[in-house]
Amino acid sequence: MDTPAGARVPLRTLAHVVKDTGPNTISREQVERKFVVSANVAGRDLTSVVRDIQQRVNPLVAAHAGYRVDYGGQFESAGAAGRVLLLLGLAVVAGIALLLHLAFGSARDALLVMLNLPLALIGGVAGVFVSGGVLSVASLIGFITVFGIATRNGIMLVSHIRHLQEQEGLVELRAAVLRGALERLAPILMTALAAGLALIPLALAGGRPGNEIQTPMAIVILFGLLSSMLLNMVVVPALYLRFGRPASPRKRFPYETAHLRLWVCPGVGQRRRFRRQPGTRAAGPRAAREPHPRAGLGAGGPAPSGIG
Repeated sequence: MDTPAGARVPLRTLAHVVKDTGPNTISREQVERKFVVSANVAGRDLTSVVRDIQQRVNPLVAAHAGYRVDYGGQFESAGAAGRVLLLLGLAVVAGIALLLHLAFGSARDALLVMLNLPLALIGGVAGVFVSGGVLSVASLIGFITVFGIATRNGIMLVSHIRHLQEQEGLVELRAAVLRGALERLAPILMTALAAGLALIPLALAGGRPGNEIQTPMAIVILFGLLSSMLLNMVVVPALYLRFGRPASPRKRFPYETAHLRLWVCPGVGQRRRFRRQPGTRAAGPRAAREPHPRAGLGAGGPAPSGIG
């Protein structure tokens, strides 16, 4: 460095110079120094990568007082969304149970319908493991979707069994369960096949760009529909036969068995004049031909018996 006298002084005599790396800018947040380290993830899921980072970084940060690490970005957003979906899912399950109890009027039948949820959960968990074992936000949405479809299939089966007992007079429980399961096999099968065939292209397109959300959701729904469809037609009828109660036939109201009778009047559509005779009623054609019961008492007619 140059001095005012014109001499040059080596820099090593004034400062200790060391070559090192460090942040080019220091930002602050809430009166604290903050340094952001960002990275992109490829070839692995975000959750497992963050967990590996936490295992390595957290012990190093804990050894130095005054430092802390916050993991944000997409990982933080996914965690918040997962918690919200979990709470909403529990609320939806509770709401479904309440509505089923109000619809069927029986907690037993409502629980038999709700049994479809764990049956669908079996296939959904298998789909998560097939797709890589990562429970993402898309997978949670798939679980909620398949829960709704499985509940509808259970409602179709249980309500039809009750209909056979209450409306069609099939009193025997075994016969009603067997007939109800056979008659509801085709609708449940067609519903599951229609939804499953539509989801197969999304489930197979996992390697293409833009399908990171659609593929896990489609796989969970597809496997959940498969397990719910197969187990619903076997497990639910068996449990209904074991724990269900025979429903008594309902009494039919008169309007349900009434027949319509029509009387054709000969004078309808024609103009006819009726002349009222003395002592007769003027209420219609029939009344015009029938004399009044008290006719002739004061008009010179025959007196009733017993009157002199």
